[in-house]
Amino acid sequence: MNGLEPLTGEPLALDLLNTLPYAAQGPPVDHLADAAGLRAWLDLEAERLPADTAAREVSPDDAAAVRAVRTHAALAVAAARRGERPPASALRGLNEAQLAAPAVRYAQWQGDAVVATVRRTGPLGVRVAAALAEEVVGLLVDPELGKVRECEADDCTLLFLPAHPRRRWCSAARCGNRARVARYYRRHKDDGPQGHRPDGPGQDA
Repeated sequence: MNGLEPLTGEPLALDLLNTLPYAAQGPPVDHLADAAGLRAWLDLEAERLPADTAAREVSPDDAAAVRAVRTHAALAVAAARRGERPPASALRGLNEAQLAAPAVRYAQWQGDAVVATVRRTGPLGVRVAAALAEEVVGLLVDPELGKVRECEADDCTLLFLPAHPRRRWCSAARCGNRARVARYYRRHKDDGPQGHRPDGPGQDA
């Protein structure tokens, strides 16, 4: 993938939204723009997604299915964060994505006990889209949604759920340090050595 690696480690629904194109430190980058981008993101999120998504070949249709859920998620979450009713089309899209690959608790006997694993059927993209839509709905109904923040860096729109109220940046390494450096240079850009003024026009060197 080109550009910065996607931000991960937030609730999975926010990690999905944080793959949206944004232009911090360069041209906008959509981390799910193609099949390769989706495959790389699935690898980053492997521990939080169904095991049968790992190492599978990803198609452009798979990436499109996940991007569609991301679009619905972005509209629904943005409205809910403002205390507004999410668009009906966004909620319908999230519901339809889940209906396309319902989760089934699959029972198996494993040695000395019955174990249950969640399984979905269908193409990889449809299954991933369903799992992500379920995560987004979970976020929409979670009171913690009201605590979600947008990074305070001027050129960053990434979202995060702060573990403590003083957190301001999506990542200290990604935006926090950059913002502090930018502030420093803004404060000092007009400062020269004490008592020294550059030669004005027409003065001898």
